[in-house]
Amino acid sequence: MYPRRSYSLHQSIADCRQMTLHHIFETAFGFCGIAWNERGISRFMLPMSASEAAEERMMGRLSVSGAAQPSGFALEAVAAAQRYFAGSHEDFSAYPVDLDGIDAFRRAIYRTARQLGYGRTTTYGGLAADAGFPNATRETGVALSRNPVPLIIPCHRILAAGGKLGGFSAPGGTATKQKMLALEKAASPNAPPAQASFAF
Repeated sequence: MYPRRSYSLHQSIADCRQMTLHHIFETAFGFCGIAWNERGISRFMLPMSASEAAEERMMGRLSVSGAAQPSGFALEAVAAAQRYFAGSHEDFSAYPVDLDGIDAFRRAIYRTARQLGYGRTTTYGGLAADAGFPNATRETGVALSRNPVPLIIPCHRILAAGGKLGGFSAPGGTATKQKMLALEKAASPNAPPAQASFAF
């Protein structure tokens, strides 16, 4: 006979609030994934060609999660992402993100990167300096390679010195990064152009 485990109402509510949920959705570029909890978006996955592959990749990055239809800010982010990949000018800087467990340096880099608007780019060194770490160019690149919520935190807008693309660890690699930069340039003709030649 298994021992009974009692839960209070408050414990049950707390468990629900802390639970991470995820959803795979289709865009004009392919299937994206989003994971969220009550604190904010904890994972975002850029497009893949098949929903099954997207689900597998998403689950590989989450310790515990349940599939669910998004609501609230998660639903709004999904709709914005679908519009973005269809060519719409979208601003993701106000969506809440859950960076629990991420160190202060990475948080500073991500916070500064979120201020880089649609159709704008900077370099790894420029971002590091803006975040208050002028001698941490390489560390900034490493932090961006570990970005848990690309697009929400727009690491695709950060280039290497000389305008080279630099690394990109999302599905599709630098090809995805280049497509996103081209999409933003095409959709926002009055914005300053993305730097012309695209390595960290």
